[in-house]
Amino acid sequence: MKGTAFWTLFMIAAIVILVLAGLHMAIMHLSVFGAYNPGGVAYKILLAAALYHGLYGLRTIVFELGPKKSFQGVFTVLLWILGLVLFGIGAYADLIAKSMGKAL
Repeated sequence: MKGTAFWTLFMIAAIVILVLAGLHMAIMHLSVFGAYNPGGVAYKILLAAALYHGLYGLRTIVFELGPKKSFQGVFTVLLWILGLVLFGIGAYADLIAKSMGKAL
């Protein structure tokens, strides 16, 4: 993908974050929908969008400092690995929280 495609995904991630974070606030903290809690997939999408948006923003800031091309490639790969690891931790935490909630 070219830089424009990644930037487009960055903007789409921002919109997804706004929508899902708003729904999260309404459902979990403001009790707008009563006891209804869709959870699951919506939280994983929110997590993925937030990680992509934040890490791509960090990548953009670092690249504006003008590092060498070799560093840029390594840094991009490290951010992808970091993002996947953090997503895995978040998804696992969601599964554990759900299993604890069912056991109670």
